[in-house]
Amino acid sequence: MTWARSNGSSTANDEDSRMGVIRAEEAVRLAEQNDRAVITVAGHSSNVGECAELLAMLGLDVARRQRAI
Repeated sequence: MTWARSNGSSTANDEDSRMGVIRAEEAVRLAEQNDRAVITVAGHSSNVGECAELLAMLGLDVARRQRAI
C-alpha cells in the first residue's frame, strides 16, 4: 500500500486522526446509551436484587454511571 504525501504529512495521519475522533464520538454515544438503559431497567425493577440481576443479564455497566455522578 502506498501513501500520498503532501508537504511532508501523510494522508494516513489525517485518516488516523479522523478515526480517533469517530471512535471518541462512538464511545460517548455508547456511554449515553448505557446510561439510558440502566435508568430504564432501574425504573422497571421491583427491587434492588431484581435490578442487579437484570443489569447483569443485559451486560449493562452501572459502575460507569456511578463514577460519572
